[in-house]
Formats: sequence, C-alpha cells, structure tokens
Amino acid sequence: MPSVADVTQILGVYGGTDQATRLAFIDLTRQIRERGWWVPYGEVFPGSYAELEDAANRILTLQKEIVPGLLQTADYARELIARHIGDAREADLRLQARMTRQAILLRDKPPALRVVLAEEVLRRPIGGDAAMRRQLEKLLVEGERPNIEIRVIPTAAADYPTFGEGSMVIFEFDSPIDLDTVYVEYVPGGHYIEEIEQVRRCTVAYSGAAAAALSPEESADLISAIAKK
Repeated sequence: MPSVADVTQILGVYGGTDQATRLAFIDLTRQIRERGWWVPYGEVFPGSYAELEDAANRILTLQKEIVPGLLQTADYARELIARHIGDAREADLRLQARMTRQAILLRDKPPALRVVLAEEVLRRPIGGDAAMRRQLEKLLVEGERPNIEIRVIPTAAADYPTFGEGSMVIFEFDSPIDLDTVYVEYVPGGHYIEEIEQVRRCTVAYSGAAAAALSPEESADLISAIAKK
C-alpha cells in the first residue's frame, strides 16, 4: 500500500494540484489501507464499482474516448469532471475519489491492469496541450510498472472487434466465489454484466481489440512521439 511519502512524491511529479487538494489526498492515503475507503464518496462514486476495482485480480479496460481513471493525472481528471459538474464541492469530491482510486496500483500486491486505448485518446488535448503532455508522460511512466500494460490501437486499424462500439472494463477474479464482471457505460448510466456467457463474449471481444493494438513497446514509442509534438 502507498505511504504518505509515496503519495507526496507522486503529487510532486505530476503537479497541477492545489494545496487544499494535496492535503486531502495525503489525508485519504492514511485511510486507503482499509477496505471501504469509498464510503465517504457514496454520493459521487458508486460503491459497487469501487468494490469490484478494489478486489479484482485483473482489470482489463478498453477505452476509446478518454484515459481510464486509474491512469489519469489530476489536471486531466479535473478538466473532464468540470465539463459535466458545475458544483465546486461535488467536483472536488469527484476529483479526490478518482485520485484516491489510483492507490490500488501501489499496493504490495496490486492488480494486473491491462489497458487498450484507441489512438484518438492520445491526440485529444483534454485540458490543453501542456496538461495533455503531462498525461501522456504519466502513461509512459505507469506503463513501466510490472503490473501495468498499455497498448494502443492505431487509427489505421479501422476494422477490429468492438470497432464502432463503446468502451468497457472487465474485472477478473482468481477466487471461484467471485464472478468476473463487465462494466459498460452508457449516457443514462453504467451497466454491469455478470452472466457467464455474456462476460465470455466481452472477454473475447476485448482480446480481439488487444490483438489489433500495437505491442506495449510500440505503443510506448507512439505515446512518446505524440507527447513530443
């Protein structure tokens, strides 16, 4: 689990965080060792999603619009939240919850995170060029972790499973008691899929999209090239 020193260092590297938010992150770090950290955020963050993310052994995510929350910088996340939330208090709470979630990747035994991104995600300048450059740099840093793999589907790959369809997150568990679950998001809200055959189909579709993506090394080269532009 991350220490206060770990989080302080992370905030220093990625910047873009005001003092009040920084102190909130540090305070939350002291709570993150306990299951149920998401309870204080019940009004803005669904506990069911947090529980799945917290307990999963593997998280497979296919994203075609934005960088997944577990890998977002504070600046990037703040911009996305501000586009939909006008209330300052709620926006701050959502930002704190999103940043706090990332602590699961710093555990002694973190989940394996497998990310497949459409190239368009990398070229969409959320928060402006400077903020997006920091976001791309974070992807490069996080992609070096042994438990994280980031792969990019190049724009030229216009025919792959799930092309023209939405994004999804698959939570996989080693325990036979816990069912693998797929989360898909629509405009009205998110939807959870637990039926075994439907989950299998989603997993096959995810694997097909991953097969159409560049290797992790090639993806890192592409991310780096875009960040330098």
